Amino acid sequence: MSNTIGKLFTFTSFGESHGKGIGGIIDGCPAGILLDETFIQQELDRRKPGQSSIATPRKEDDKVEFLSGIFDGKTTGTPISFVIWNQNQHSKDYDHLKEIYRPSHADYTYQQKYGIRDHRGGGRSSARETAGRVVAGAVAKLVLKSMGVSINAYTSQVGPIAMSLSMDEVDLSKIETNIVRCPQTEVADKMIDYIHELKKDGDSTGGIISCIVKGVPLGWGEPIFDKLQARLAAAMLSINASHGFDYGKGFEGVAMKGSEMNDPFVKEGDKISTRTNNSGGIQGGISNGQDIYFRVLFKPVATISKKQDTLDIHSNEIELEARGRHDPCVLPRAVPVVEAMAAITLLDMHLSAK
Repeated sequence: MSNTIGKLFTFTSFGESHGKGIGGIIDGCPAGILLDETFIQQELDRRKPGQSSIATPRKEDDKVEFLSGIFDGKTTGTPISFVIWNQNQHSKDYDHLKEIYRPSHADYTYQQKYGIRDHRGGGRSSARETAGRVVAGAVAKLVLKSMGVSINAYTSQVGPIAMSLSMDEVDLSKIETNIVRCPQTEVADKMIDYIHELKKDGDSTGGIISCIVKGVPLGWGEPIFDKLQARLAAAMLSINASHGFDYGKGFEGVAMKGSEMNDPFVKEGDKISTRTNNSGGIQGGISNGQDIYFRVLFKPVATISKKQDTLDIHSNEIELEARGRHDPCVLPRAVPVVEAMAAITLLDMHLSAK
């Protein structure tokens, strides 16, 4: 089950970076949902390689082909299967890595666990696998949209360069106005310049993606082991290169007093609300009706062309200068992946809350 996420709305992922294709099976999707294939393709286009000067130059159309679960443009309630054919593989670019362990990559752990690994682009550990997640997430988004739930992620930090705006101040309409997907224009320009410098130097950088979810009603999430934030954290930390998760005030809250961190309850008409939202829309593991917001930390891309010391499979010390087509920073292309994983998780939690 390590390739499947969800309990009632489930997604099973398959395929490798340099195999014939990647894809997945969605099960538990409600029937009668109009499957907007144009929207789904737009979501894939946001993730696909080769879209800007700060992304990998690999060119893939990433056209999704649905095989089942749809009739007259609507979901039937049966499993939805789909495939995205790989078209632009340069597998020979990775021949020099056949017997080499790339630092901080999955090469060593995969080899030791399975006794075999696909060295071409990382095989199953490649971030290309996330294209399937984006399709499943787009389907989940369509269901959630019909319920008034919206999900918007954006790049809030690249390396040492961070936005100065709080989540309450962000203009979400500006996320797609630049190639780094940062809604603060002057900061985005600095991020882009920084990534270009690292790319030129054969290096990489990490950063933070922030996400705001609006419209989630009270009551999604379960006590103890199925807390909403726990399920979101598990989904986010399953994304390639993710190294951290927090929600609400998160780690910043450790410097606050309880009197500052607590969200006082207030009455708004006939409803109960909170004056602040330091809890990030989740209390006791259950959504409280406020906006849900969280952050995902991504480490620098492991595969770089800068020279590094490492070992080969025979334990010989070597100096590696990796070749191939790699992102100097995953964040711009990871934004739709974060949204997708949030959508898959939230729809599953909604169905479980019924």
